[in-house]
Order: sequence, then C-alpha cells, then structure tokens
Amino acid sequence: MAIFDRNSPYNALPDLPPSETILDTEILTKWGLASRSLAELNRNILRIPNPTMLVNTISLQEAQTSTAIENIFTTEDELYKAVSDSMKEDNINPSIKEVLRYREALWGGYNTLIKNKSFDQSIAISVFQQIKNTNQGIRPPQSQTVIKRGESELKPGEIIYTPPRGLGVIEQKLNNLFAFLKSKNNFDPLLKMIIAHYQFEAIHPFTDGNGRTGRILNLLYLIDQNLLSHPVLYLSKYIINHKEDYYYFLSGVTQRQAWKPWMLYMLEAIDTTAQHTNNKIDEILQQMGATYNFANQKLKWYTLELNQALFSQPYIKPKIISEITGVKSRTTLTDYMQKLTEHKILSSRQEGREVFYINDDLVNILQG
Repeated sequence: MAIFDRNSPYNALPDLPPSETILDTEILTKWGLASRSLAELNRNILRIPNPTMLVNTISLQEAQTSTAIENIFTTEDELYKAVSDSMKEDNINPSIKEVLRYREALWGGYNTLIKNKSFDQSIAISVFQQIKNTNQGIRPPQSQTVIKRGESELKPGEIIYTPPRGLGVIEQKLNNLFAFLKSKNNFDPLLKMIIAHYQFEAIHPFTDGNGRTGRILNLLYLIDQNLLSHPVLYLSKYIINHKEDYYYFLSGVTQRQAWKPWMLYMLEAIDTTAQHTNNKIDEILQQMGATYNFANQKLKWYTLELNQALFSQPYIKPKIISEITGVKSRTTLTDYMQKLTEHKILSSRQEGREVFYINDDLVNILQG
C-alpha cells in the first residue's frame, strides 16, 4: 500500500471495490439494524397523502443542515421567509441562497433520476452545478485544489488532504466509482452507498461543493436502488452533531484503509436518522390530522387539500390559500386569513409592509 502524503495528490487512491473481508459480523449486524430502520421509514413515507408536498419540509431541514456542515449558517426564520417566496430575490442573503440552491439541487437530481432512471456521472455534475450556480464541470487537470484546516481549528490553513489530479485521473476514478455502484457483488446497496461516499469525497471531483454534492448523491442512490421512494433521509443532522468523527473516520480510510470505523459510523448515522425522520413524519401526520379535524369544524371552506398545503412549508403566503380555494377577491382572502389566525391555525407577524403567516405547530415539530 502506497504511503499517504497529504501534500501530494492522492493519485494512488485505490479503485473500488475494497476487499470483501471488511464485512465482519459487527458491520453486518449494524447493517441489518440500519436496513430495517430505513425500510420502516420508506413504509412511513407512503402513509403521507401527498409525499412530495410534505417531504418538502424535511428536505428544507436537510438543506439547511448540510450547508451548515460547510460553515454556511442560516436561521430558520430567514429560511422560512425565503421559501415562502415573500422575500424578493435581492433581499435574500448569500447564505440563504446557498441553502435554497441545495434544496433545488436535491429535487432537481430526484426529478432527473425518476425521469431517466439512470444514476451516473451526469447527475453528479448536474447536482454540483445547481449547488454552486455554475457551468463548471469536473476539475481540470491543472487545478491545485487542496483541503485545508478551517480558521477555527488548530494550525488554520494547513493542508490536510490533496485530492487526485492529472490528465484523465479524476475521470478514471469517477468511472470506477459509478461502475462499482452498478456492479453485482456481495456489497448490499446500503454498504455500497457508504463506500462510494468515502470514495467521492476522496476523489473530490469539483473545485468546491463536493461535500454537499456527495450528501445529495447518497439520497439519490438509495432512491435508485428502491430503498427510498423520496429524498427524506436527514443524514446531515447526524453528521453535524458528530462532525469531528465524520472527518476523522473519513481520513482513517485514506491514511490506513480503516474501513470498519467509517462504515460503522455511517450505518449508525443511517439507523439513527431513519428513526428520527420516522418520528418527525409521525408527528407531522398526527398534527395534520388534529389541525384538519379542528379547522374543518370551524371553517366550512377548510379542505383536506388546504390542510396539506398549510403543512407544505412553515411560512404560508395568502397566494397559496387563493390558489387552493379558488378565491380571487382580496376582501374574501383577507377574511380567510383572519379566520385562520383567529382560530390559531396560523399566526401572523408583520415586518414592515410584509405580513408572514406561520404554521407554528409545524415549526415546533421541525425544530424539535
């Protein structure tokens, strides 16, 4: 095995697959638990009347947390306002735009996968381009991309990893990665995803945005393999809560081919996250039912479709109410919004000339 030198391009990155001897009893036991939790999550998604609409709220949390891993921070309040489309593009700060682009990339990749039914390099490039709002593709051979310690770490600016580079090098390694994902061998798709996630981060095929691109590709591959119907596995929450371990175990594979700690870490992340997301879906569905039963008794125009819309995002625009109810009169629409706030189905908050209508029950669930 070649000696790893963090200051030199890691062109000796081994091709996939790794030896099947890494699959010991401990890993397979943990794999069984994670697979069961993931299957339960997938079944739970199908309980949702309109999965895409409700899943939108969970993907928003994933987008926010995944960008936070890259030290791009936003508040829930800022994000919910932006998503409600109440804020003009010029008033949205750069961090919020990064989060929204992540969510757009997630759904763009999902829609492409469903349409083309092919998980390949083109999806990875498309996701990256949406995340970074760029037409760039794979890093050019002469790119001097390196990974350095952050400003908050010891020895800030020190090089900790130099990814592969050179004519055709990145392309060859990506070809090997996607061939591995499509191949038939003794690695279950869930284990393949974990192995491929390391490999993608090690290849570091783009000048920036690799972490976020890789986390989206995890979800898309699970969908491609029919382990998930929608992109709802909220892995970024676990990763940011165990961020040091995440990077430590990644580097362990690079420096020592220590696959086991990395695989156990990711299997625990999948198991924990699937259970957490299951609980969120249960809470949202329970609250949706309670809100509908209450509101339908108070307001004769309150429908199931409207109820679902109020749980599609935390901050609601009157325009959504208008589209669903068919009400065009501003006076009537204003009356509807007042009734929703009077009965505490929504709350209102005015900031300058802007009025935000908030589903506080949904906000509390998402932030819990």
